[in-house]
Amino acid sequence: MSGFATRFGRCLVLGGAWTVLGFLVLPMIIVFPVSLTDQYYLSLPRETLSLRHYAALVGKPIWISAGLQSLVVAVASTAAAVVLGALCAIGCWRLATRLSETARAFMLLPIIVPAIVQGMAMYRFWIDLGLIDTYLGTILAHTIVGLPYVVITVSASLANFDVRQEQAARGLGASMGQTIRWVIVPGIMPGLLSGALFAFTHSFDEIVLVLFLTSRKIYTLPKRIWDGIEDHVDPTIAAVATLLIATTFLLLLADLLYRRHRARRAASP
Repeated sequence: MSGFATRFGRCLVLGGAWTVLGFLVLPMIIVFPVSLTDQYYLSLPRETLSLRHYAALVGKPIWISAGLQSLVVAVASTAAAVVLGALCAIGCWRLATRLSETARAFMLLPIIVPAIVQGMAMYRFWIDLGLIDTYLGTILAHTIVGLPYVVITVSASLANFDVRQEQAARGLGASMGQTIRWVIVPGIMPGLLSGALFAFTHSFDEIVLVLFLTSRKIYTLPKRIWDGIEDHVDPTIAAVATLLIATTFLLLLADLLYRRHRARRAASP
């Protein structure tokens, strides 16, 4: 009887997990056939499959410019978030005091506070700093919201880090900077890469802060999609969404393969 209850519980949990996964994934799957429509508006293909909207994506300068701007902002903000977030996580881990735990919890506020509240606060502050509708202001805002992802993933990697490696490096005469660069960073590389992946994906897809902090000079890809939905429902939007989903999936797959490769290397004699 207990064995049946255990199997039933596992099936129930597995069924619930697949139900939630389907609820999250199925709406994204419909975007792909819509991107292949032969119509001039958002709809499923009627007579044949067409790549005209992918060609329009490559051929229209507004989409290319928006993609390049999103890439520049995402790369710059991810680099800054990885450096600052890793240093914060390492510092909190090294100190291990109540104050450091408070600081780490404070770093998580950007993913706790609603994005629209952050946008309103940053908008008022960015006006005083003269950062509205500038690359610096947009990158700084995306860096702030990307920091928590790096802090979380790096802190998780540091929890499994052998502190004796750091002690051995310091005992052999390495400075703190050398210890971080040659001992700690290689040991927490999976956490750094995962944090960079989440920060990059969030920045590339972010729309709320961009709407608050930009006007005419900065037009990222999500903002261009937003304007396209408001002005004219162009199926090119579905093509862009499909490419974004595919890129995110490939990045997650690359991170998973790297983790498996690292685990096999660590397990091999």
